Amino acid sequence: MSHKIGHREKLRIIIFEADTPMGKFFDEAVIFVIVFSVFAVMLESVADIKDQFGEALFWLEWFFTIVFTLEYIIRIYCINKPFRYIFSFFGIVDLLAILPTYLSLILSGTHILVVVRILRVLRIFRILKLTKYIAEAQTLSTALVASQRKITIFLTSILVLVVILGSTMYVIEGAENGFTSIPHSMYWAVVTLTTVGYGDVSPQTNLGKALASVVMILGYGIIAVPTGIVSAEIAKSQQNINTSTRICPDCNEDGHDRDSQFCRHCGTELD
Repeated sequence: MSHKIGHREKLRIIIFEADTPMGKFFDEAVIFVIVFSVFAVMLESVADIKDQFGEALFWLEWFFTIVFTLEYIIRIYCINKPFRYIFSFFGIVDLLAILPTYLSLILSGTHILVVVRILRVLRIFRILKLTKYIAEAQTLSTALVASQRKITIFLTSILVLVVILGSTMYVIEGAENGFTSIPHSMYWAVVTLTTVGYGDVSPQTNLGKALASVVMILGYGIIAVPTGIVSAEIAKSQQNINTSTRICPDCNEDGHDRDSQFCRHCGTELD
């Protein structure tokens, strides 16, 4: 038996889901506004541009703030459990997208201009809002979560290797060649192992150079390990792409199959 969808439910479907034409249009519009607003923040940091177009950028910033404020309020209004959204990751990001501009009105005065500047730079966090509108971001996030244990073990092994290499280089080179302590030698090991190679500390003895050569070659192989781990998890996640963007009206969770009739988290009937 069909039932009529209310105005509040229609808003929720448009704003939180992207399987409908209006939902896709809303997501695309928000992406455009996010990118444009972040670009405006970047331009404002350039002194010449700010001197010439400062007033226009000021009003443009307030336009973006009002748009994101309305979006934030509507999101809270159209879901059944608003506090789950408010204290979620994306809810906090959405708040950070609008809060600095309003705080700059309160925190005024020459002695706190630095604080205001920092608060206004926080508007760059709007770029994080993009992730919830890009399906590939969810795929990558799922792959990272699935591979976190393997990556943790890998990073632990690297940390042990850095301690061993740093301590060995400290013994070989010593303070007279710039390796003044084990932590400083560990810093050299990290820089060399990641193939960054700042060059501020380098071995001078033949044995030290030989060890450094081994570490450099080892670094190329180590870089490929986390890439392979995440790539394997992404390939697995691609096998389960029959999911929609439907959000549970009760618990606000997503990731449901397209033919699901009930939420896989709380059992609530889906639209």
